[in-house]
Amino acid sequence: MMNMRRTISAILVGICALVSANAQAQTLFPVTSPNGSVSLSLKLKEKSLYYEVEKNGVNVLVEAPIRFTIDGSELCNSVDILSSDSYKTDNTYPIRGSHSLAVDKSNGRTFKLQNTILKINFTIEARVYNDGVAFRIILPGKQGEMRVPDEHTIFTLPKGSIVWYHDMYCHYEGIHQKKEISEIMQGEWAAPPVTVQLPGKIGYLCITESALMNYAGMSLQANGKNGFETKLGHAQPAGYPFAHDYSLAEAQRLSQPATLAGTITTPWRTIIIASDLNELVNSDLITNLAPAPDKRLFPKGIQTDWIKPGRSVWCWLDGGARTVEGMKEFSKAAGELGFEYNTVDAFWYRWTDEQLKDLVDYSSQFGVKIWLWRHGRDMRDPQKRKELFERCHRLGVVGLKLDAFSHESKEFIDLYQACLKEAAEYKLMLNIHGSNKPAGEVRTWPNEMSREGIRGLEYGKNQYEWSTHNTTLPFTRLIAGAGDYTPVVFGERRLETSWVHQIATALVFNSSVIFFGSHPKTMLDNPAVKLLKQIPATWDETVVLPSSRIGEVAAFARRSGKTWFLAVLNGQNEHSLQFPLSFLGDGWYEGMVLNDRPADAASIKIERVFCRNTDALTGRMRVGGGYIVMFTPKE
Repeated sequence: MMNMRRTISAILVGICALVSANAQAQTLFPVTSPNGSVSLSLKLKEKSLYYEVEKNGVNVLVEAPIRFTIDGSELCNSVDILSSDSYKTDNTYPIRGSHSLAVDKSNGRTFKLQNTILKINFTIEARVYNDGVAFRIILPGKQGEMRVPDEHTIFTLPKGSIVWYHDMYCHYEGIHQKKEISEIMQGEWAAPPVTVQLPGKIGYLCITESALMNYAGMSLQANGKNGFETKLGHAQPAGYPFAHDYSLAEAQRLSQPATLAGTITTPWRTIIIASDLNELVNSDLITNLAPAPDKRLFPKGIQTDWIKPGRSVWCWLDGGARTVEGMKEFSKAAGELGFEYNTVDAFWYRWTDEQLKDLVDYSSQFGVKIWLWRHGRDMRDPQKRKELFERCHRLGVVGLKLDAFSHESKEFIDLYQACLKEAAEYKLMLNIHGSNKPAGEVRTWPNEMSREGIRGLEYGKNQYEWSTHNTTLPFTRLIAGAGDYTPVVFGERRLETSWVHQIATALVFNSSVIFFGSHPKTMLDNPAVKLLKQIPATWDETVVLPSSRIGEVAAFARRSGKTWFLAVLNGQNEHSLQFPLSFLGDGWYEGMVLNDRPADAASIKIERVFCRNTDALTGRMRVGGGYIVMFTPKE
């Protein structure tokens, strides 16, 4: 017995010595995904907090510091770990996006910490999924206690990583660049989501945020050391859209960091990790981390009865009489297309209640409801918001397109949240234009049907390659959530893209209400009108096909109900690609095929095929072309 006690004592002494030695260098706290493939490790080095992320034992984010200041003092230095607790999430919920049912399954851990110099206790919460990781900081505070937070956490990429990003000059409406991480110069801005192709065959990574509320939005700035530094809204440059709509004095005022009351909870810093583009597009990470909807406002979540996805006509892009009678013609044409909505632009400001109600009532006989455009500047006054929302509800308007915010300061984030909440109280859907990126709002606020924060066809006839842009967006900006690109035009605005390419954008780009750019009569006269009428606004299933390459080809198979669509966007090289139809269900399908005509981008060749899931089809696409098949099951 005495010998056994001596042996145990020796072992304990050895363990204590090892822990003590390691503590001087670093302490590891790994959180692993349910399947064990992904891990996030929180490290304490010389009492400062660091983290790293691995997939299958390989770094996808290299060790880097977590930096958070409160009232100018660094919180994540001089840190002691007090305790940690683990938890799990394992549930599903309905969602709108690449599929209709989201899966939330993760391992989580909360770390209770103390800054020993400031004598401040705080928490880092980490959550790890099979397809990514997320972390956030929670700083308790007393009611009415006012403090100023800021962040400078670093995201360091492995050498050889390829990055797709755009700057902040046009806020979130930029053109993506593709660069190797070492080529990105110190000081360059990157608007999340930032998509990365990792070296070797690891796959892809996407950095953004979720649950953005009561806080400033996050952008990224290159540090010249293979990484990006977190920059909150006050530190971001005021882009051209904000300068166009607001004053220099306003921009200077918003460049000061925000003061927050009480407990401070940062948004989740989210890193999607995917083996391929299909996993990237189908990730639920961002909505998993967003709060569930308030049942008092949304008793059935996204299925609440007054929230109706659909398609809308709109006159701003492709012309139309900007009068009550002109909008009646648009509503009638929308009804012929089977579309649910007509969005009326700013000229309605001059209308009386009687004129607006006349349009609402006239449109209803065609099954069409009315949305209205409104400048975001008018939303900053709570009383004006209430009056607008009450008027719309009283007159039968179902949605508002609120425009021209273009800033990510806490003040504007609070404004987005106020608009969404108060609109829901009046049972109004919203499309937020001139906006920042989405960050899970589709889950928390199901009445947000789309938001811009994307360079779409409103940018007109500028001389850049739409086809490269359009084959990049599904794997970059649209990973964050719905984007109102205002798709589909058939005139000069489409530049080098073909008619088939244009129609395919409405199938590939997610938006729970699709606001079509084309004049409705132009769509009715198009040879592909039968397919245009069938384009869904929501999807039950999405498969990104292996032939997809960021900036070159975006090939999507998508299901709505029993109908499948194969939609392909082609970039700057001609392609002849074979598409196996293994995504189809059993049995025979009839396919309506839309092909490019090599000699004429402004035309469509339409064919009919019969096929099964053991077959394959070949799409031949011109530069800027496309390929579409609508598959209907044969009964």
